[in-house]
Amino acid sequence: MKRPADLREPMDMPDRYFPIKLHTCRAGGEGSTLFPHHWHEHMELLYFESGEAVIECNSMPYEVHGGDLIVLNSNDLHHGICRSEQLRYYALIVDLSVLQSPSPDAIETKFIVPILQNRMLFQHRIRNDASLHACMNSIVEEFKGKEPGYELSIKSSMYRLLAILFRNYVTEAPPQPLDMSRRKNLERFTPIFEYIGEHLGDELSVHELSRMAGLSRFHFSRLFSELTGRTVSEYINQIRINKAEYLLRHTDMTISEIAWATGYNDISYFSRTFKKHKSVSASELRATSAAAGRTEEEHWMA
Repeated sequence: MKRPADLREPMDMPDRYFPIKLHTCRAGGEGSTLFPHHWHEHMELLYFESGEAVIECNSMPYEVHGGDLIVLNSNDLHHGICRSEQLRYYALIVDLSVLQSPSPDAIETKFIVPILQNRMLFQHRIRNDASLHACMNSIVEEFKGKEPGYELSIKSSMYRLLAILFRNYVTEAPPQPLDMSRRKNLERFTPIFEYIGEHLGDELSVHELSRMAGLSRFHFSRLFSELTGRTVSEYINQIRINKAEYLLRHTDMTISEIAWATGYNDISYFSRTFKKHKSVSASELRATSAAAGRTEEEHWMA
């Protein structure tokens, strides 16, 4: 569904490497606005602790109170009005790309990509689900404490939360025959994904990859996009940049050597592409990683 561009909310993340954030929200006053009409590409969950409100999702109003959960799918137009003197809730905003695998697997093709593409939608208002309450409470506590490994715990809870939503609250999903077809195509494309991962330093053309799959270039490109949610070039660039990030963090290779090793013959193009994907330059990431390594070394030597 097309949404008004002027109502699109840009979504920044405090941690670009862990694009999940939690806001603790308090409001009061009958009829006061919690947030104006807007939409964004990320999934959002509103978890109400106390008070009452009306949340409008795609022009449909939902009355909510303590214990309710509102699920906002990607691109849902939403608006909130307070209905009590005191209201407390949490807003969890998730870029689901954080749950994607480096290479497509059954989880990504069956669940994550359909959600990202808005082909799988969830019920907006959910009440009295103890399992979802447990997931949300765990995420809230992890964000509050931020103990070592909190990202692992939050990511684990997000997978659990999506599993519960999928089992009980799907309102729209790809038909079963289509799902089976996707699984068969995944098996067919697995050698292609493995080949790409093993030959990042080589030239990887759509023509050659489609020939390996025994498909026409058009058919190959269409199926590839359906499986990964990306074009062939977008996918290859993402894998190359992820590999470059790893090498920057964990090796002493120069930036030029890393660019060549990941298939970029033009260092300027590599630098532009890296910053576009990671929102930080390769040299800045190398300096940050080196500083972090020195700090850790000093800690253990102390």
